[in-house]
Amino acid sequence: MTRFIGFWCGFFFLISLFLQALQAAAPVDLGVDVLAERQFRELQGKRVGLITNASGVNKHGASTLDLLLHAPGVRLTAILAPEHGLYGTSWAGEKVASVPDPRTGLPIYSLFGETRKPTPEMLRDLDALVYDVQDIGCRSYTYISTLGLAMEAAAENGKEFFVLDRPNPLGGVRCEGMPLDSRFRSFVGEWDVPYVYGLTAGELAKMISGEQWISKRPALTVIPMNGWRREMIWEDTGLLWIPPSPNIPEPQSAFFYVLTGLLGEASGVNNGVGTPLPFALVGSPDLDPYGFVRAMSRSRIAGVVFRPTWYRLFGKEGRGKIFGGLQIHLRDPRRVPLIPTALTLLEEVNKALNGNPIAGMPSDNGLMFDKLCGGDAVRLTLQQGKSIKELWESWESYLEEYRTRRKKYLLYPEAAGHPPLGEMGSEGQPGEGAIPKAQPVPANRKEP
Repeated sequence: MTRFIGFWCGFFFLISLFLQALQAAAPVDLGVDVLAERQFRELQGKRVGLITNASGVNKHGASTLDLLLHAPGVRLTAILAPEHGLYGTSWAGEKVASVPDPRTGLPIYSLFGETRKPTPEMLRDLDALVYDVQDIGCRSYTYISTLGLAMEAAAENGKEFFVLDRPNPLGGVRCEGMPLDSRFRSFVGEWDVPYVYGLTAGELAKMISGEQWISKRPALTVIPMNGWRREMIWEDTGLLWIPPSPNIPEPQSAFFYVLTGLLGEASGVNNGVGTPLPFALVGSPDLDPYGFVRAMSRSRIAGVVFRPTWYRLFGKEGRGKIFGGLQIHLRDPRRVPLIPTALTLLEEVNKALNGNPIAGMPSDNGLMFDKLCGGDAVRLTLQQGKSIKELWESWESYLEEYRTRRKKYLLYPEAAGHPPLGEMGSEGQPGEGAIPKAQPVPANRKEP
């Protein structure tokens, strides 16, 4: 009898695991998929301008551009492209020209060239703007600035605005990081949200409009997803990943961007951009990899492993330089406290290089660093040798207020019982004790 009961208990346990696996792997219908299932009825009879890039695809990988181009009753009239261009071939910060699309013959209006906001001329022959761009959930990634400015332009010119919703690859739970000081508002920090804001594009559009962060609010329609839950990261969605920009090649790149993006402005430090592992490396020609890893491992950060490494950059700029540093491995992305980890990386690399990464920044880089951070508090704290931990803890009241304020804009229920975010000091690094003491590194060392 005991064996019989044990068998059925085991059987039902396996069935429950199977059902959970099926649920976790359930496909997500993107906003564009939902729109297509409705036979594009919201856009029927309208002349449409599409804000998109290569990442604007449905769950099967077909581009939204092609879907609207062939949608019965919809007249796709213009394409508007954010930073990096329609096909994602321009580098960060590189101006993009407005040109005809050689494939469709439609005009491609650049929103990262002579203007960053659609002009009346761009919108003259349109009835509506449709936004379908994959974002990464970080305030400094410029697509959300394009989103809000395009909403404002639509309102000013009497055009409807539609957002085809997409997942936030960081999930919809975590809200972390620096508030935006209005003195440092810029295209890499337009909206009063934390650095990691925990919203989908559709939810953020509702918040931009509802909080009146733009001068005039458009007639806004968000086409929501089906099947997406706030606790999902990209790997849970079953969706294809199309890089939204050249240095975000895979879903985990969104996490890496938050962890090391700020280091791109630091003097003498590389964050993996220019290698096959953008944002997943931190290095410098003057950095001891083993000492750096030991310093980071002392923080015992959950969900992440730091591995000592050497590397070179692609192209001419990489000739003759060997970078020592660490590679970041995300063992459990949900548990990693992103902003504490990012600021600890900044603090430790700044210490290891005698303060030069921050103090040695040219004025233009320093200003951009502050804009990316949304203020000068991070830079000043590092320069003055104050506690970076006390700084990030000081933001908690702002984050609590933000979490409350965002609730009325959520399209998807808040998660109950989601895995906890990691904490500093909660977990040791595998193999930490096996990392040997650093040995003197010859100035003329060869590539290992």
